[in-house]
Amino acid sequence: MNTKSYFFQSFAIVALAFVAFIGFKQILPDKIFSDSKIDSKNVLIDSMLLESVAKDSLSLKGDSIEESERKLGEEKIIYDATEGIEFPSETFDNYKGYQYLISFYEKLYQLEKNSQGNVRIAYYGDSMTDGDLIVQDVRANYQERFGGNGVGFVPITSESSASRGSVKSLYSKNWKTQSYLNVKRPISPFGVNGHVFFANDKTNPTWVQYEAGLNKNSTSLDNPTLFYGRASKKGNVNFVIGKDTLRKSLIPNNLVNTLKVTSGSIKAFKANFIHADSIPIYGFNFDNGNGVHVDNFSQRGNSGLPISAFDASVMQAFNTNLKYDLIILHYGTNVLNYGTKNYFWYERGMKKTVNKIKESFPGVSILIISTADKSTKYEQEMKTDSAVVPLMKAQKRYALETESGFVNLYTLMGGDGSMVKWVDESPARANKDYTHFNQRGAKAIGRLLYDQLNKGYEEYKALREHRETVTDKRKTVRKTNTDSVSVIKDSVND
Repeated sequence: MNTKSYFFQSFAIVALAFVAFIGFKQILPDKIFSDSKIDSKNVLIDSMLLESVAKDSLSLKGDSIEESERKLGEEKIIYDATEGIEFPSETFDNYKGYQYLISFYEKLYQLEKNSQGNVRIAYYGDSMTDGDLIVQDVRANYQERFGGNGVGFVPITSESSASRGSVKSLYSKNWKTQSYLNVKRPISPFGVNGHVFFANDKTNPTWVQYEAGLNKNSTSLDNPTLFYGRASKKGNVNFVIGKDTLRKSLIPNNLVNTLKVTSGSIKAFKANFIHADSIPIYGFNFDNGNGVHVDNFSQRGNSGLPISAFDASVMQAFNTNLKYDLIILHYGTNVLNYGTKNYFWYERGMKKTVNKIKESFPGVSILIISTADKSTKYEQEMKTDSAVVPLMKAQKRYALETESGFVNLYTLMGGDGSMVKWVDESPARANKDYTHFNQRGAKAIGRLLYDQLNKGYEEYKALREHRETVTDKRKTVRKTNTDSVSVIKDSVND
């Protein structure tokens, strides 16, 4: 074939492909393509991921990544003592970072020792924790040992509300919702769960209704409390509890405001919002005030990067009320499908996320949970996706560099090929998408996560008790020496 005919054939193929694309574009969903009339800068999740990939995914070559990992693997991680406690040194391969969870472990210790107080965990995740999967099992394990009743913070609306068993909720269809997943500049700041809701009640009633679930330790709605934001106009809300109606005012003077529905425990209630369309509504909290409480802030499609868009002052206001001791970041599912095994771009983005958490919740312990195993078909056989291990290592790197605890969920569930086993075994513990766990698998994962955290806690207790023993011995020695000096002085004076 001569050069000229080859050129025209190539041109014809390109032209045909372009015409086909234009034709298919008309019938494909609009959201796949950008529209010049839409403010693309207001799209958060896709733009953050894609821009990061475009700028940074090719910044380091494969050999640079391998060299970086080799150096990390050779370095020994030696910790500085915190309050006189120092965990044993680790390597990058076995990194867990219990040293960075000491403040969380101390709160657990005080709770266990005195049977009073409250320990609170915020669990941020993606579709892996949708419907309270995994989180409800972590919550159950902690409440079984340390006490506590209630499901924690619950949003006004949720795409997984119908499948969540730990609390039942219904709501009117006229709520206006803005999420940190797809809005960069919300009308009012996002709440602690990454959402803000507005009661669009000018034409139709706007309401939400909650009923206690069937899970142990969540069979009642304890101290139900509404959280809402700042606005220029007041509003009202009517709480319907059985045959009674409580009429209360919304006074939106502060960044974050609270309104208790009633004290104690109830089984269900309905909240009707009246003339409140300008007030940012965040959700309700349910807990009995003692023991451990775990809030599930799951969001399908989330990479974790949108958390960096939080307003730190608003989060600090939430923290004044909720007082978090541990924040868990469990992401990775939505980051595996970007055609790269170089996740330095994601590592850099998640460092910003962790730093925003530290700014928003000063002094809180942070735990990073890695991607689980995921399987993809290679030559007609399902195997671990080639991007899983590179992503897991990137997550471990930013956990180490931000001084966060780390759970390697990939190895915890069995490592290479484990997702295939979880899907194919009988009864199965994962779905046929070879990505997500079913109820049985989520329960197992929740237990694995709790067991690793608890192992660190037991090590902490041993180190703490050893520190106290050493301190007591030193006090005894000092007292003995002081007494001896006193005896000598008395003898001299005599």
